[in-house]
Formats: sequence, structure tokens, C-alpha cells
Amino acid sequence: MLHEPDQLREPVRPIADGSADLFDEIVRLREKGELAALATIVETVGSTPGQVGMKLLVSEAGRVQGTIGGGCVEAEVCDAARDVSRDGRPQLLSFRLDEESLPDAGLICGGEMRVFIEPIAAPSLIVFGAGHVGKVLAELASRAGFRVEIADDRSEYVTSERFPTAARRRSGGWDEVFAELTIPPSAYVVIATRGHQHDATVLRGVARFQPRYVGMLGSTRKAKIIFDALETEGIERAWLDSVRSPVGLDIGAKTHEEICVAIVAELIATRRRSPLPSSDSGQRI
Repeated sequence: MLHEPDQLREPVRPIADGSADLFDEIVRLREKGELAALATIVETVGSTPGQVGMKLLVSEAGRVQGTIGGGCVEAEVCDAARDVSRDGRPQLLSFRLDEESLPDAGLICGGEMRVFIEPIAAPSLIVFGAGHVGKVLAELASRAGFRVEIADDRSEYVTSERFPTAARRRSGGWDEVFAELTIPPSAYVVIATRGHQHDATVLRGVARFQPRYVGMLGSTRKAKIIFDALETEGIERAWLDSVRSPVGLDIGAKTHEEICVAIVAELIATRRRSPLPSSDSGQRI
């Protein structure tokens, strides 16, 4: 902790930095399922460019709103905030603003400051397919901290009673679904429709967005057939090979519930940036 006599501490003053707009942006990001992190100055000692309470909002895509005083410290906080938005782990950073600690920055303030960085949006998981696996997966993933959206071409399956924890439910023909769907780069996608043709259609639509994680239910043979067909349509093979199919960690899962545990475990491992085995060794379903 940073400690000095109270009279040397920077007083806490209200900050006129557009905070209301910043919090409006947080709401917008959460509604869209985009990852971001909020950095707040929580303590200062001596002379510093920022004041306690100043905030900086950084999206995973690198968009920035607000300020904590600018300069090289803010640049370092931006980099850390993007890491926090991806893995969901808060960070507390301490800075000593002098030439000895930051020789390349030319800082002569001589003060110290602490910045707390916290994630402000849950990672977005879009599940295509509202059948048995989709239903269980939506519930388990919600409990694991994902913001879940569900999509299916059968409207009778996509109901609030069936998916009470879903942040958004979409139904209609797949062309109709994709016409109004935007998948952010940070999103996770699991394809679990009722048939090969539907899986191929959805994977073709998802390929336009290339989100962080895509998994598809099914066997290695099924995946190869779909991948080969989509490659002939011009979809990049390297991206197709990044799709986790069979989806889920290989834990010997048999039931729908066990399969969904395996899938959520793989989602968590990806979010926390743990090494994943190659998809060839994944669970055969």
C-alpha cells in the first residue's frame, strides 16, 4: 500500500470528465456483449497527473473513453485493461512517477498512484441450436459467467420458459438470424443445431465474423466433410482448422449434461488462456 501523512495526499475532488457518458457506454457495451475494462485511480501520493476517482474505459477492441491523466502511464493501463477484459481477472497497478522508475517517460512529477482495473462485461457466448445440448449449455454457461444468447430456426424452441437465463433469444430462418446478428471479435460461439446442413449454414455465417472461439458439435468425420465443403466456397482453411470440432475437452462425456460440462470447461480454458489440446483429441460426440 502507498502511505504518507494525510496532509501530503492529493484531496479527493469531483471529476468533471464526462463520467455520465462513460457509464452510458458501459451499458451499451454490456447490452452488445462486447468486452471492456474500467480503470479507476484509487490512490495517489504527492504530485500526479491524475486525481483519485478519474476513470478510463477501454474496450477489448482498443476504443478508449475517459482519462486517468494521459501519458505513458495511461498507455500502460490501456494495455493492461485489454488483458483484463479478455481474461476477466482484475488488476491493481502501482506507478512511481519519476525518471528512475520510468526512465523513458521523462516524468518529473515524483508522485505515486494506484490504478484498479476491473472487467465490466461478461464474455458473450452465442449458442446456435436450442435442442437438448443447447438448453443445458445455456444454463451451465450462464452459471460460469458467460452472457448467453440462443438462436434457432424453430421459434417454438426459443422461449423464455426454455431459456430463462439467456440475455437474448433469436429465432427464424438462418438467413434472417444472420441478417440482424453482429458477433464481436471477443465472442464465443457453439454450433449445436439439429443437422449437418444447418451446422454448415451457421458455420458459413459465423465465418464472416471470425470470433475468438468457435466450437461445433459432432464427430471428426462430420467436421471434415463440412470444412472441405466450405473451403471450396472460399472460406480460409486456416480459420476452419481453428474451429473446435469435436467441441469440448475430452473427459469421456456421454450424456447431454456431461457433454455440456466438457464444452463449458473448454470455454473457461480459452477465456483464462489455458493451453488447449488439438481439436483432433477432443471429445467424440
